[in-house]
Amino acid sequence: MSIAITAATGRYGRAAIDALLRRGVPAHQIVAVGRNPEKLAELSGLGIATRVADYGDPAALKAAFADVEKLLFVSGTEVGTRLQQHRNVVDAAARAGVGLIAYTSVVKADTSTLMVAPDHKATEAYIRESGLPFVFLRNSWYMANYTDMAAAYVGTGEVLGAAGDGRVSAATHADYADAAAAVLSTSGHENTVYELGGDTAFTVGEYAQALSESSNRDVVYRDLSKGDYVAALGGFGFPADLAEVFADGDLGVARGDLLIDSGDLGRLIGRPTAKMRDAVADALSV
Repeated sequence: MSIAITAATGRYGRAAIDALLRRGVPAHQIVAVGRNPEKLAELSGLGIATRVADYGDPAALKAAFADVEKLLFVSGTEVGTRLQQHRNVVDAAARAGVGLIAYTSVVKADTSTLMVAPDHKATEAYIRESGLPFVFLRNSWYMANYTDMAAAYVGTGEVLGAAGDGRVSAATHADYADAAAAVLSTSGHENTVYELGGDTAFTVGEYAQALSESSNRDVVYRDLSKGDYVAALGGFGFPADLAEVFADGDLGVARGDLLIDSGDLGRLIGRPTAKMRDAVADALSV
């Protein structure tokens, strides 16, 4: 059995490789696919096969997927060209004879009004049309969307956002990646949709409170309009398109688009998901 992971040197892809190894998948059965040869070389030292391919290069993708039984397809991030790149990956997987494609989608992809949802919905449909056996790993928000800003928010004494009192079922990269590893290393998941999120949802106000508790400094949540939040994110150095996505995500949190209570994530990984307060403490301890 061979398992390939795209975007293998990114945060999620590398976490998925680590999870596969922890679950007993031999390194020589793992294929790391990415576009940066230097970063891939670090994985070669673990005994993992590496193949260079970009989502925009159909021929390279087909070669990268040769003799691959299961594929973890980590969704792309390039706004505007992502859907065509996704189609390239699916077409290459079909031509290479991949036996199962596990795609990292977004929670409630078929009904969500999030800005990022249409590309995921269309990709899911394209995968279904391809005839490939599939698993859709519909992830809610990543905990890193909050914890990556933890130190900055403690420094200013306030968390900025536009989520109101909406709740989000965020989970860590490690937990989402472990769920993917569970799907790829065991049987019985074909043509299944998993709605994935943390066990305990939280508000951004509760996140601010956790920052206060872990830092012993007063941190408050300040709710903004979408436009003001986009401008604030720009002040933190966010590119304009990414700031729009994050602000739209906060509006989605307010609507409940990123709240999920399926329990799928905990069942797949076989343990409780990481708690927000623990993730905050870890982020501030670095």
